[in-house]
Amino acid sequence: MRVLAVYNIKGGVGKTTTAVNLAYLSSEAGLRTLLWDLDPQGSSSFYFRVRGDENGSLRKLVRGKRPLEELLRGTDYEGLDLLPSSFSYRHLDLALQDAGKPVRRLERLISPLGARYDHVYLDCAPSISLVSEGVFGVADTLLVPTIPTTLSLRTLDQLERHLDENGLRVRVRPFFCMADRRKGLHREIIDSRGRSPSRFLDTTIPYSSTVERMGIHRAPLAVYAPGSEADAAYRELWKEALASSGSWLGWGANGFLGRLLRR
Repeated sequence: MRVLAVYNIKGGVGKTTTAVNLAYLSSEAGLRTLLWDLDPQGSSSFYFRVRGDENGSLRKLVRGKRPLEELLRGTDYEGLDLLPSSFSYRHLDLALQDAGKPVRRLERLISPLGARYDHVYLDCAPSISLVSEGVFGVADTLLVPTIPTTLSLRTLDQLERHLDENGLRVRVRPFFCMADRRKGLHREIIDSRGRSPSRFLDTTIPYSSTVERMGIHRAPLAVYAPGSEADAAYRELWKEALASSGSWLGWGANGFLGRLLRR
């Protein structure tokens, strides 16, 4: 089981859009996929038309007295399940703190799902918190959507310094998102990525009104806008993220990844 977290300290950078589209593409490729909506705003849950359990006890869940499997919900798409969020997730930090050893709790919750799923995607809330510390501990890769602006790059630097200073060895893969090449600053920053100490993925997700309409259609891009520029960009991002995460899916020319990259 591979765990990929879509994370950024900043909000409004395209985390949920990325998590929803990558999780769908994973299931479309035949992988058993779970998306866990960890954001109290519940945007991923909204996109997939699934309502979280407002009456469920987070403390029971975090303490292992309520199996995570009880909260699993199917989506309209074969092979793709969802762990929906609810507004009660605003207290998840407190529940983790009360349970003791909070950084390890998410790992303990997710580990039993290893026999059930090939890929788990985490749609993370924008913050540095006990929840995010748990995400750093359980994720194989952090996918960090980054708007090509000075403040977004500064936030990425803060994240990487935090991980380094605390000895957290999670793989960080930033990529440019909501990019508008009509803007001089965006072009300048994107074109200089090769000189950046951060290992940016090659794929850039463009700013697009098609992406903004996900909230109207409540569906992944591949469902309501197949073949669009944004859909093509997320498909490339998924392939690149898979390769850079060191996935076990087969590296040979005839393996899964080799066949996928020839499409």
